[in-house]
Amino acid sequence: MGILIDDLLNLARLNRKEISKQTIFPKYLIDHLLNDLRPSWGESVIEFAIADLPPHQADLSLFTQVWINLLSNAIKYTSKIDHAYIEVGSMVINSEIVYFIRDNGAGFDMRYADKLFGVFHRMHLDDEFEGTGIGLAIVQRIIHRHGGRIWAEAAINQGATFYFTIPD
Repeated sequence: MGILIDDLLNLARLNRKEISKQTIFPKYLIDHLLNDLRPSWGESVIEFAIADLPPHQADLSLFTQVWINLLSNAIKYTSKIDHAYIEVGSMVINSEIVYFIRDNGAGFDMRYADKLFGVFHRMHLDDEFEGTGIGLAIVQRIIHRHGGRIWAEAAINQGATFYFTIPD
């Protein structure tokens, strides 16, 4: 209950927090966060492929939260497979940098993708994977506050890929 209340308070505060942009180097940030998240995957074997990602302008504390939530989800949803693989990269689409995080975990049914970023909307049952159903809503709100977009592609038992953009 305490985690749920903290998540709701974080979500509510996002609209009021002043954005202080600075240059963010995502590869460095992700490498640092993976060290912090290491205990969360216990004995699981996870192969990470982290590309050399282009820097962008954003609020460091908010984008730390974006990457924590996206990485935590990838780790969580690959926890039940033998060889977990999580890839973080970027590409250019229509002269726009698109960052992505891809895993080979549980995935989800794309018929429900419109509910993915809603508060308390979960794609899996509580007894399958823990969570409050607020993490992706927080991620979406942060990215929208920076003028970006976020979307996902997935298939059941074939993993998921989350994409987002941050305007220059």
